Amino acid sequence: MKIGIKFLTFCILMTHLAVFAQNGISVSGTVIDEGGQPLPGASIIIKGTTTGTQTDFDGLYVLNDVPSDGTLVISYIGYSSQEILVNGQSTIDISLSEDSQTLDEVVVVGYGTQKKADLTGSITTIKTEDITRTPTSAAMQSLQGKVAGLQVVSSGAPGTGPTIRVRGIGSYVGGASDPLYVVDGTFFDDIDFLNTEDIETISVLKDASASAIYGVRAANGVVLIETKSGKINQKPEITYNGYQGVQIAQNVVTLSNSEQFATLARESGSAAEAQSIENAIQRYGRSRINPNVPDVNTDWYDLILRHALQQNHSIGVAGGTEAVTYSLGLNYFEQEGILNMKNEYQRFNIRSKVNVDITDRLDIGISTLFSNATSYRPENTAFALAYYATPTMPVLDTSKTDAYPKPYANAQDLGYRGTQNPFPIMENTENRDKIRNTLTTVDLNYQLVQDKLTLKTAFYHNFETTETREVRLPYFFGNGNAFRENAELVKRNATFSEQTWDNTLTYDDSYGKHNLTALVGTSYRDRSYEQLEAKGLNFPNGPGIGDESYFLDLAKTIDVDGVGDDGLRQYFFSYFGRIAYNFDSKYLLYGTFRADGTSKYQEKWGYFPTVGVGWVVSEESFLENSNVIDFLKLRASWGELGNANVAASTGGITSTEVDAAFGDVRYPGLVTSSDFEALKWEVTAETNVGLTTRLFDNKLTIDSDYYVRETRDAVIPVSRLLVPGETRQNVGVIRNSGFEIVANWNQKVSDNFSFSVGGNFSTLDNEVLDLAGQENLTSGGDTAQRTVVGGTINPFFGLKVDGVYQTDEEILSDPAAQAAIANGLTVAPGDLKFVDQNGDMVIDAQDRVDLGSYLPTYSFGFNFGMNYKAWDFNLNVIGQGGNVIANQKRFAIRQTPDANIDRDFAVNRWNGAGSTNSYPSARGIRNPWSNQFLSSFFVEKGDFVRLQNVTLGYTLPKLNSKFNPDIRFYITAERPLTFFNYNGFTPEVSDGRDTQTYPIPGVYTFGVNIKI
Repeated sequence: MKIGIKFLTFCILMTHLAVFAQNGISVSGTVIDEGGQPLPGASIIIKGTTTGTQTDFDGLYVLNDVPSDGTLVISYIGYSSQEILVNGQSTIDISLSEDSQTLDEVVVVGYGTQKKADLTGSITTIKTEDITRTPTSAAMQSLQGKVAGLQVVSSGAPGTGPTIRVRGIGSYVGGASDPLYVVDGTFFDDIDFLNTEDIETISVLKDASASAIYGVRAANGVVLIETKSGKINQKPEITYNGYQGVQIAQNVVTLSNSEQFATLARESGSAAEAQSIENAIQRYGRSRINPNVPDVNTDWYDLILRHALQQNHSIGVAGGTEAVTYSLGLNYFEQEGILNMKNEYQRFNIRSKVNVDITDRLDIGISTLFSNATSYRPENTAFALAYYATPTMPVLDTSKTDAYPKPYANAQDLGYRGTQNPFPIMENTENRDKIRNTLTTVDLNYQLVQDKLTLKTAFYHNFETTETREVRLPYFFGNGNAFRENAELVKRNATFSEQTWDNTLTYDDSYGKHNLTALVGTSYRDRSYEQLEAKGLNFPNGPGIGDESYFLDLAKTIDVDGVGDDGLRQYFFSYFGRIAYNFDSKYLLYGTFRADGTSKYQEKWGYFPTVGVGWVVSEESFLENSNVIDFLKLRASWGELGNANVAASTGGITSTEVDAAFGDVRYPGLVTSSDFEALKWEVTAETNVGLTTRLFDNKLTIDSDYYVRETRDAVIPVSRLLVPGETRQNVGVIRNSGFEIVANWNQKVSDNFSFSVGGNFSTLDNEVLDLAGQENLTSGGDTAQRTVVGGTINPFFGLKVDGVYQTDEEILSDPAAQAAIANGLTVAPGDLKFVDQNGDMVIDAQDRVDLGSYLPTYSFGFNFGMNYKAWDFNLNVIGQGGNVIANQKRFAIRQTPDANIDRDFAVNRWNGAGSTNSYPSARGIRNPWSNQFLSSFFVEKGDFVRLQNVTLGYTLPKLNSKFNPDIRFYITAERPLTFFNYNGFTPEVSDGRDTQTYPIPGVYTFGVNIKI
């Protein structure tokens, strides 16, 4: 019986094979892109089966036993799939069109990937072509204006990365609102060491459901960076990308010239200032154009700033076979600073990533990245000195024969209090850092069940060293005025090491219309930091700036107070899991959970859940035949995250002497109290609702989100009972909420012309909900900031200006001015007039009010791109508003009455009744009657609109030869135009307090891309 069944089964199988053999044919061809380039690794599958193949290096394929009436499905990541009827053809060539909006596109999420169509959270991904368009050393700078809800505050100093905020600030502690960076699975506090050419994608995880898988590091958002990899069956591809450019300082503040400065000095009412002008005339001669001023007119900004070069060169090699993929990269970046001193940044990077399939179930990946950078930091005090320096003084005074090493001019010789000249500091100071980063990753993937259950173990090691050398050489102004007497050398060596071991088990399967992905994992991190520094004094004369022969052994004196040895070590262990389920690609459910343990805090463990749901409305029958809506998804999520960026627990027991009186007898005593700060991580709960849609044959894409992010257990200072001082406690509550929308239109008009246009807009409402019963928190010193319940974090706090006193009669009729005069103050026409907020007819601290926040309430970006034949063009515009900037450099004039000031004030100052009701007089700004308080005159709007980037490229036509590289030339203007009203170099000031920020230059480059 068994033999008969086996024979029958054999006959049936042979019959089917014979039928298939009769119907099957061999099909071959090539798969290329729209530009005619082969697509290695493209998939060709017989529809309705699992039978298929992939293209080789040259985009060629051969597929046997194809039914002559069958259908081939051709697909490639990032391109629109095609279905082609065989119709008995033996040769079928296919051209695929790029489709950046395809719903099958896979995006990177925490510890894995997910189809874009299945996302329930808020994630924005920027690809390599948009990243490399920005000529910068800092990868995050390239995201400015391209991600809704992401604030990027630029920095102009060479090698310095921008300040990054995702959906506002949720912490009162400075620096605790930075996002987490994850590079190929490794955690970083910043990614300034990365070469932008090595990055494949940057994904910004903005809401809790997207970020919570990272637990206590994710409260401020997560930035995932995937570096470039080779592809299966990819022919070796060699690329070169390089540019040379020049940086030019933009929006340089115009300072008062000698004539304006002399006028201000004489109008100030100060005999000493007027005499200083006469001293300058006697010392440097009288101007032939205006005999009332000296024959010197120094533009200090023009002298301390320079045009600076910038260059970048990257070489990459990528490829793969059936079993091995590889990607290698070399990069050299160099940037001079626009400050005219030893101020520059150089970086050399080398990167490799190799993945090997050992068997059909086991693969191993190894990647390394080494970065070696040298940074010469600027002397930022030079900008403030140049702002205040008198234009009636030259840089060098040849009459100072006893000055060293140059005859630097000294404002004290003219009767001023300070030396003012910025060049001695600039030319005799060096701040050098040598920074080396090494990142090594080894990961192993084993499919326990083929294509269903995968075990991954990964080890990451990040090692960083920083060698700091700060040199201060002596200089003398002569005439017995020694300003820096001794040569100083500070040496500081710091090492940072972080080791991470992650283990995950991922299950991925489908049952009919049910699709499930589940992940569980553990993570162990061990991070340590050590720093050793020393300071030497009194070096022998000889070596100058840039000379390597300065060593501490040469110092005659070692400053004991300058010796330090510090370090720390922290451990983290975590359990985490994720479930992603969808039914019929229509109803989506997503959830994560993470338990984090740490040695950093007294409370060792934290638990962070999240859940997300989605409904793909376009899959419903009532939208099935829509000619407008191609895809429509509603999504919502909630989750909790932690912020471990706040400091660890510190403090101890203190005793304070107190006196108590009983009757008429005084009794001394002690009050013992603890200032121990038993801190823990801050916890953020976030709710996000959103909509994603594709319209008009996927030409128009729209993503919108509304979120509420509430941080409880925020660390704030709390006053101690009975004794002075304060401790930090987890008792504050801060809320950020806002709306974000992104829209893009992409259209291919013809084979020769395509274009895209889009934009994003976001709002931010920051509010403090609880200060543990305290009336307010005050900080900021002179430019005071006060936080109150119902307001924003750290808004500026001062007097409200209500115009300018025009006449003596107006002063006589103002009770507040009369009260000030009665108290011995001088109030005169040209002085600012302040609002008496409480109506007590006295201007004092009780009249101070909220003057605005440094956090923008809205931001936006606009982009346009087009391709016409061999030409490509891209344009980006960004902007923000609703924030203010405290012009602290101007505010400090009240304490330095002999200093210069910007031309804007000199031209618009009050100089007589009716001349202006907005600016005070020269006397009024230098000696205001309420000069101890910040006022709204010094707090200006920070709104701006900037033409961020313009790029024009041309690709050379192909040569009719075997050697046929792609060559593209391009020119770029980065930040060529910025429109704003703030009286400073830039409206981008991270904390809103402008003490004279390093200018952000425009960058103009010419470059070439070559692909072989």
